[in-house]
Amino acid sequence: MKKVGILTSLMVLGMASVAMASEGAAAPAGDLTIPLICIAAALSVGLAALGCGIGMGSAAEGACLGTARNPEASGKLTVTMILGLALIESLTIYGLVISLILLYANPLMG
Repeated sequence: MKKVGILTSLMVLGMASVAMASEGAAAPAGDLTIPLICIAAALSVGLAALGCGIGMGSAAEGACLGTARNPEASGKLTVTMILGLALIESLTIYGLVISLILLYANPLMG
């Protein structure tokens, strides 16, 4: 799971650096800056959601297995699972924030 997160981060950072590498106040009409920024924004949200979806599925599976093995601990497992799912969901929101920064707070698109 760490490999997916590291790979996602490197891909997003790599696409963003290529997209923001041009000089000047505004991008020329034939420049690839704007399409690369859009691709980087889409990848940041898409890959973050993919990784977090896998993590949430794994967390729910672990909670179900734990409840099946020890039904008395289901209350503690549920609370821990919900807390973990909230933290996993925050990672997806970070991907959304990165994409919004790339799309709207980028000085090269103006």
